[in-house]
Amino acid sequence: MPTLPALSKTILVVDDDPDIRELIGFNLHQAGFRVETAENGAAGIKKALRLQPDLILLDVMMPEMDGIEACKQLREHPKTKECLIAFLSARGEDYSQVVGFDSGADDYITKPVAPRVLIKRVEALMRRLPSLDTHDQLAFDAFTIDRKRHLVTQNGVQLSLPKKEFELLFLLCSEPGRVFTRDLILTKVWGHDVIVGDRTIDVHMRKLRSKLGKEYFATIKGVGYKFDV
Repeated sequence: MPTLPALSKTILVVDDDPDIRELIGFNLHQAGFRVETAENGAAGIKKALRLQPDLILLDVMMPEMDGIEACKQLREHPKTKECLIAFLSARGEDYSQVVGFDSGADDYITKPVAPRVLIKRVEALMRRLPSLDTHDQLAFDAFTIDRKRHLVTQNGVQLSLPKKEFELLFLLCSEPGRVFTRDLILTKVWGHDVIVGDRTIDVHMRKLRSKLGKEYFATIKGVGYKFDV
């Protein structure tokens, strides 16, 4: 029986192997997802812009445009920058996974993968929609945050932040004054299934401070970060 309501979420499978597209599509459909497919990165981008799917599964090695370049372009386009993106690739070496995450992926799944395992990984990703359990808009004297439009407005100037920077900002600002531990930040922003280090949080915090002002973000040594109004 499907673990999700029938056809509740849309998944775009992008792979140059028609047999893999058919097999993955069948199993995802049986699990209750609406499935669309594309044969390469370029075709995948066109279909993603039209469908705006909830999740895009990308192969890495494909003709015309590989998955890495496709992922980068999807993250840069306003219609798809909020889509979940996971690589589904036979290339399982650490280097390929690092490049995949650096290009903007939310997860990296190595083929071959058992159908049940794939479904569980997909369901775990879907639980991150929406990624943060709070209101869609936050307003402060310094700036406003609009989650639906993925925009931060400061002194009348609109800033479009990369996905993880935006989610980190929204999380901290959702409860001003609260100290968010590093473990909680990793869980809320990056999820349970993606392995990142403390340095990843530090890099994203440094970027937020450079764009919005370091006075708004306090470091609690050995614990985590908080937003000060």
